[in-house]
Amino acid sequence: MRYAILSDIHGNIESLDAMLDRLNEIGGIDKYYCLGDIVGYGADPDACCTKIRELCEVTLLGNHDAAVAGRMDYSYYYDAAREALDWCREQVSEENLEWLKGLPYTHRLGEVELCHGSPFEPEEYDYIFALEQARDLIEQKPDLADVTFIGHSHLTKVFALTEDDAMDVVAPKFTLKPNMRYVITVGSVGQPRDYDPRACAGIYDTETRRFEYVRVEYDIDSQRQKIVDAGLAQNFGTRLYLGI
Repeated sequence: MRYAILSDIHGNIESLDAMLDRLNEIGGIDKYYCLGDIVGYGADPDACCTKIRELCEVTLLGNHDAAVAGRMDYSYYYDAAREALDWCREQVSEENLEWLKGLPYTHRLGEVELCHGSPFEPEEYDYIFALEQARDLIEQKPDLADVTFIGHSHLTKVFALTEDDAMDVVAPKFTLKPNMRYVITVGSVGQPRDYDPRACAGIYDTETRRFEYVRVEYDIDSQRQKIVDAGLAQNFGTRLYLGI
């Protein structure tokens, strides 16, 4: 089976459409999965929810989704992010809101685990973007799936865990080695933060155990203008050009 794994779309319909077109061009995708954060920051939260609902086999609850769905307190978020979530709540249809309310935190597919953030206490949405955080998982290695796919940080980080250490894997595509556990951050479709502004997602082949990142350019100008027209923080649009 070949899985396309999407994450952190954040209301950016231009990037989502471009990524889906690219994945269709690549072909051979058996199932689509989404690791959450369909809403937040971008100007088309409802359209993104509808498209992901129709496409994905399973979608997880990201922290921004949880905030909009009333499943977490976001009063401590900084002003612009909090205001964007309030605005999203008004834009999302009742049907899509009910869908968000029912999304799971994690999902297991045999050797594959899907999470938004850390697989342990997933409702806390802890980050894993540094070696120190990956090493904290070593003592729980027996409970990890062979490969855990996460989002949340909007980065493209890959960690391989041995019995006593964790190491970075730096490659756009690679094959998983036996006797290791992997934690793979699949990047962000709608708001990359790894200094590459192109939309990003991942493809995993369960038979060959091969993973690859997929990147595609999209119409940033259109999404940025929508953000401005909606009265959202202009930084949400400006940062799209920089991939930060």
